[in-house]
Amino acid sequence: MIKISEVYPAELYLATESFASMWTAMARAGGRLLADRPGFLACGPAEPGTPRILLRSGTPGADEVAELTALAAAWRADGGEVVVEDPFSALTPDPALGLTPRQLPVMIRYPKALDRREIPGVTVRRVDAASLATAERVIVEGFPLEPFAPYVPAQAFPPAMLDQQGTGFFLAEIDGVAAGACLTVGNGQTLGVYWMSTLPEHRSRGVGRALMYAVLDLAAGLPVALVAAKPGRPLYESLGFDLITHSTWWA
Repeated sequence: MIKISEVYPAELYLATESFASMWTAMARAGGRLLADRPGFLACGPAEPGTPRILLRSGTPGADEVAELTALAAAWRADGGEVVVEDPFSALTPDPALGLTPRQLPVMIRYPKALDRREIPGVTVRRVDAASLATAERVIVEGFPLEPFAPYVPAQAFPPAMLDQQGTGFFLAEIDGVAAGACLTVGNGQTLGVYWMSTLPEHRSRGVGRALMYAVLDLAAGLPVALVAAKPGRPLYESLGFDLITHSTWWA
């Protein structure tokens, strides 16, 4: 059932299209099935990995709901997993799918002055082909990305990720040792930041803040959008991010 009486803010659609850009890059880089519709985006299965359906409209058509439901049902067959990400909290999946909801904050930061702090010992650099595996390992172990543990190179982020338009990674180091990493995807209207990660042994040393400074520099006047995990939300709020809404994730 779709709720059609809601009025959704423009910035929610802006953030959602940012998320769609990231999953499009992921699907293309990994050769995963991609259903690209006005009302939803589907990033198909890989091994390891979990299929993802992103609702990109608060009022998807009935045919789109039927199609995404059929995709989810096929992926759920024989005990398979799927995540349905609904930034609009507009979708009630078929109970037969056996999915349960949780909510995560969607946040956005419009360009504004930034009060920077000194972060001694932490350096941040853009990732190239030679350092992609290091950044990938940090995200898998630091976020963590449990389906990809124990870490195997090129499973979470194949080298083709660096070839996707608007896509890049940052790697934070402390005294030359990898400490944190994140993925960014820009689409010309927003810059999205994903999987902001710090290895456990390097937490509480400003790694996440240093990475976000680099992300905000890269944004160069564009809004920056993200879905915040609970531990990261205070950092984002301190950097000027505002809450748009809570996205409902069904899994």
